[in-house]
Amino acid sequence: MFKRLKYRIRNIFIAGLLVILPIGITYFILSFLFNNIDSLLSPILTRLLIFIGLPLRPGYRIPGLGLMATILIIFIVGLLTTNIFGRKLVKFGELILEKIPVVRSVYTGAKQVINTIAHTDKKAFRQVVMVEFPRKGVYSIGFVTGETKGEVQDLTKEEVVNVFLPTTPNPTSGFLLFAPRNEITPLSMTVEDGLKLIISGGIVTPKWPI
Repeated sequence: MFKRLKYRIRNIFIAGLLVILPIGITYFILSFLFNNIDSLLSPILTRLLIFIGLPLRPGYRIPGLGLMATILIIFIVGLLTTNIFGRKLVKFGELILEKIPVVRSVYTGAKQVINTIAHTDKKAFRQVVMVEFPRKGVYSIGFVTGETKGEVQDLTKEEVVNVFLPTTPNPTSGFLLFAPRNEITPLSMTVEDGLKLIISGGIVTPKWPI
């Protein structure tokens, strides 16, 4: 009786934790982004408003002013870079940045990450599969991302496919496998359910049979 009650209390606590944690993490991330972005331009704009005659105390901060200015600047930059002159100006600026040793590495890496995220196809994960990894008899959940082509396929005897194995609980990192088609087991669960299973560390298991 006591043991059943203990498991019941534990399950209720875990259920509550699974609801509270995503909300809490979302709040802290958005709060961090808002405060940091807002603090970039808010002091400068406040001084400018005081300079033009608005009765504001030095050091006074108008919440959201810096964020609105940042959004406006991003929009203006986007507007400028959608024409030929703007694109040439951006290219010229990039050439200058690429000449500076330390800045070049940081800028190039950041640009590659942003471009990868921005141009990633939302349907890149085609199917959830199960593969034996990291050894025989141990299985991992992965996602088929496409057919293997080029040199990798030419040097492989079997027909292989690209399989991405995300890590838990951070699915943005993982392993890329070129797995023989006959060694992967297709699963019926959706990509969304597969991601939930991986991120939760197996706590959230999709219903079966569907």
